[in-house]
Amino acid sequence: MRELDLIIDAFEQAHANEIECVLATVVHVEGSSYRKAGARMLVDEYGQMTGAISGGCLEGDALRKALHALHKSENKLVTYDTSDENDAVIGAQLGCNGVIQVLFEPIDIERELNPIAILKQIASSERKLVIASLFNLDKSKPQLGTQLVFDERGLKIGSLANEQLINKLKQDAALVFNQQHDHFGEYMIALEAQHAFLEFYNPPPTIVLVGAGNDAQILAQMGDQLGWNVVVTDGRPTHANAQRFVSSCQIVVSKPEHVLENIQLNERTVFVLISHNYQYDLAVLKLLLPLSEIPYIGLLGPRKKFNRMLDDLSTEGIIPTEEQLARVYAPIGLNLGAETPAEIGLSILAEIQMVLSGGSGIALRDKQGPIHDKANTNFKVTTL
Repeated sequence: MRELDLIIDAFEQAHANEIECVLATVVHVEGSSYRKAGARMLVDEYGQMTGAISGGCLEGDALRKALHALHKSENKLVTYDTSDENDAVIGAQLGCNGVIQVLFEPIDIERELNPIAILKQIASSERKLVIASLFNLDKSKPQLGTQLVFDERGLKIGSLANEQLINKLKQDAALVFNQQHDHFGEYMIALEAQHAFLEFYNPPPTIVLVGAGNDAQILAQMGDQLGWNVVVTDGRPTHANAQRFVSSCQIVVSKPEHVLENIQLNERTVFVLISHNYQYDLAVLKLLLPLSEIPYIGLLGPRKKFNRMLDDLSTEGIIPTEEQLARVYAPIGLNLGAETPAEIGLSILAEIQMVLSGGSGIALRDKQGPIHDKANTNFKVTTL
């Protein structure tokens, strides 16, 4: 389950027991940090924490700051400087070497669009979105918090009194959609600054397991742990049923030619062909090859199995293009020396993550430069 879903579930449980909560969000990072901007953590009035804003070094003080914000019933921005080895609050020599801005927002359940209500709408969406969190580095100024959500057509959720600011945020959100990475803005309004974190939200991938054998069970469990949407399809109701798979899975009992009828496809939908039935896999592969939006088609089995499929397709007059073949991963998985079903599942999911994220699959030890590709976290200044 995704961290976002865990936070929402924790809030629902707390709300049912009349327990007040605070949402902590990393809204800006300068330098190195374990978690990037967009990391969130829910803190309830008894100190129970769900999610994380660091590797554990900030949570203790963040708990105290969250309870203080809850007591004051107002949003609060806190700066953590992990580059300061003499900072006794955080703990010296953390190795992060960054400055982290964390926004604390007490959840007012009487407010229709409180931060959790906004996150619930985001979590239920299958579309790309941009979340606007407004804050001010001048801590004497109001911290507006999680306020707006944009889709690719414009403003979707929320409102502000300053229409000029909304229009500029809308323009910057369009850039975020185009570049598919976060944006940090500083908007000068009557000589006063308003800062904004525009977070690019990509819905979780959907992994379609074509085949409901024992290896599919393991992949479904792993996919669920990653927070991915999992669909299991098979022609055998004895195998494709809710009793054999985690409750979050969508189960589709179908003949191969009808597999796609009940699945919503987009550029983050991937297919893993593991039915152990040659004709079933071949029939589904034939359906998938023309679909250019599908970035990954994995085929379990030796290379000669895929070569045989290509020969069979050729006899039907189907000659896959280079672009189509580039999306087929056969044999499936990264070379991890995997032998057991769980190890093979790990190698498959690692390969899918690599494809979706544009990673290289090499050991980080051998990567030149920093672990993470350096993102531009500078504030773009605009005068309104």
